[in-house]
Amino acid sequence: MLRKISLVQFKNYTGETFGFNKRIVGITGRNGSGKTNLLDAIYYLCFTKSYFTSSEAQNTQYLTNGFRLDGILDKDDHENRIVCTLKDGKKDIALNDEHYERFSQHIGKFPAVMIAPDDAEIILGGSEERRKWLDALLCQLHPGYLEHLITYQKILQQRNSLLKTIASQGHSQDALLDVFDEQLIRHGTPVFEWRRSFLPAFIQQVQKLYDYLAGHHEVVSIQYQCSLHEQSFAQLLKANRYKDHMMQRTTGGIHRDDLLFLLDDHAMKSSASQGQRKSFLFALKLAQYEVIKEYKKFPPLLLLDDVFEKLDQDRVSRLINLVSGPVYGQVFITDTHAVRLLDAFKENLESFQLVEMR
Repeated sequence: MLRKISLVQFKNYTGETFGFNKRIVGITGRNGSGKTNLLDAIYYLCFTKSYFTSSEAQNTQYLTNGFRLDGILDKDDHENRIVCTLKDGKKDIALNDEHYERFSQHIGKFPAVMIAPDDAEIILGGSEERRKWLDALLCQLHPGYLEHLITYQKILQQRNSLLKTIASQGHSQDALLDVFDEQLIRHGTPVFEWRRSFLPAFIQQVQKLYDYLAGHHEVVSIQYQCSLHEQSFAQLLKANRYKDHMMQRTTGGIHRDDLLFLLDDHAMKSSASQGQRKSFLFALKLAQYEVIKEYKKFPPLLLLDDVFEKLDQDRVSRLINLVSGPVYGQVFITDTHAVRLLDAFKENLESFQLVEMR
């Protein structure tokens, strides 16, 4: 449970401290007042990065050279302090005054799930958006997953750079390519296995939540698309080497994986209505929440941004009823209308705190 967070020069905040003493926290204020930025700061404490941007410059208040986030979170009856600082381009993350050598060591210790308007890109966007979503989930469950994935990406960049060098200089480098291939196989195969083994049980939870949010049953499914289903990683790299030389990049591997979301055996991206896609997206994220809770044996933070504007009244009512229940941990939810938040949680006012932005 997050007890307190201080923001200095983070996005639109010059300096502000917020205290939280309830399980459900409603954050209200006009558009542009910083509601989403506050959620993103909470997310940053958990993931050492923004949910919305990979550019630290965009996280830093205009005309300043850095920011500081300081949060107090309870876990296992112990108080934990997380401090994230960026100054002159140098980032530092500390947990209880212990500074991380690698930020990846922090991932999964304080899990969180964010649901935001731009999440529609998970369904409508390219394969990278779906891989990012799946990777963000699995790295919170398995520390080794993130380590393998980070190493794989580094080797991939080196291999692609070598392919460009070979194309420009015309010299064969098969021995060095063989070394890179061995390393890609070593780190890519575990990532593939984690992805493959995770999805079958996960879709069952998505189905249950989809039926609840939609108010009726439709069959939803997720197909994991990966070339390693048909052949080993070694076979794939060998078969693609000529093509890799021609394209000057690694054309096959786990970095090309995709997820196909289906509704009644039809691609959701092209055939589902807006309401169906929203029900599926929320079911996807809430199933993510349930899986993390099951693995970690404690609930992650749930961050809900602007859901009242994105869902119809029936789906909003079902969502609020769900997250208000005792199964869920601390929930942060933003809206422009304080009255709407108070009305939505009128049955849980003893567990509800309203934070009004100035």
